[in-house]
Amino acid sequence: MVEKIREHLFSEQLKFQFRMNEKDFTRDRVLTFSTTLVFMMNFLRKSLAIEIYSFVKNINIRSFSKSAFVQSRKKIDPRVFKELSQVLTHEFYTDNDESVKLWKGFRLLAVDGTRISLPDTKELRSIYGATKNQTKTTVAQARLSVLYDVLNNYVIDGKLGALSTGEKSLAIDHLQTTQSNDLVIYDRGYPSFDLIYEHLQLEIDCLIRAKISFNAATQKFIASGKYSSIIDMKPGKNVSLKNKTYSKNDSIKVRLIRVDLADGTTELLMTTLLCSKNYPTGIFKDLYFKRWGVENFYDELKNKIKVELFSGYSNQCILQDFYAALFISNIQTLMVTELNDELQENQTTKYKYKVNSNLSYGFLKDRIVELFLSNKDIDTVFSELKDIFRKHLIPIRPNRSFERHKDKYRNRVKPKVTKNQRNAL
Repeated sequence: MVEKIREHLFSEQLKFQFRMNEKDFTRDRVLTFSTTLVFMMNFLRKSLAIEIYSFVKNINIRSFSKSAFVQSRKKIDPRVFKELSQVLTHEFYTDNDESVKLWKGFRLLAVDGTRISLPDTKELRSIYGATKNQTKTTVAQARLSVLYDVLNNYVIDGKLGALSTGEKSLAIDHLQTTQSNDLVIYDRGYPSFDLIYEHLQLEIDCLIRAKISFNAATQKFIASGKYSSIIDMKPGKNVSLKNKTYSKNDSIKVRLIRVDLADGTTELLMTTLLCSKNYPTGIFKDLYFKRWGVENFYDELKNKIKVELFSGYSNQCILQDFYAALFISNIQTLMVTELNDELQENQTTKYKYKVNSNLSYGFLKDRIVELFLSNKDIDTVFSELKDIFRKHLIPIRPNRSFERHKDKYRNRVKPKVTKNQRNAL
């Protein structure tokens, strides 16, 4: 699979498609199109001078200046990393049938959004907006949304948008990258007639957590004491129908599911999976819980890959670093999943063990260069990485749960002890 990516990375077609101008990368220079891409993929989290020194040392090429790199990256469309990521995921899902994990034949996806902090420049404030922090100082931020395969741990699609862009709008945009056997899970910030309608138009199923007070029908359902019921949902009375393909008289069928939690609270789920014979009510609690994989991904993106440590200040640099981070996350998944599957099959100890994901990103640094730019055989590099990963395993402790503190970030203070997880990058 990496061989296919490397082949595409060095193709003239990729360069012609994603250079900003037809005159770009026509001269013979140290920083070619492909070399610049690999350098940007190598977790640029330190000073550029240090990163350049380490890079040229690893591949034994002439050094280049920070200015040369800045000029070279200006010539590259950030979407090139989306293209490379799509090549990787397409290869995984089409040529790897035995390894693809499915739920009742569905590819199980989750959508979730968050915010990321950006360099505080006028350009980025004008594009994405700004928000106040705890000290009422405004900082530049963007809205981030991903479509994530929670069973196979691949990012299918990622988007950066302005703070004024709603999460539901980004979620609907994600649907253009889905396929017929997808089931998409959403948290309770997403339920709406519009989103479910878009799913039905594309014949893509969904499962959404909703507030009990979402509408009169959901309140009536919970009050009835039933655990499953199919209702006809119509657009809300105050919803704007401008540019919509439906009217106020249109309706869609949605199945409501009641879930009683161990602490005595009741949750409400909505789904397009209407058949109770094929999809019994009792399966939905565990099914919804599987969306937690996208929360774990955001932890990796922010705290392990450190996506907010951007290597430039322009919007072009921000998008390059963002899409490169998603692509490298998929590369890490490709390597780690294979080893984790081997570990689960062969271990006989009390606890099952898995690769330490934090350290795996640290070990990937510079070896990304080996994978794509060195003369080393890819299988050799893979084997060396797997040997390193095996030496740093952590136990899997099932059925662990922790009390959730809703305001822990709002009221947090400096920790009394240093954090357990050290930076790997």
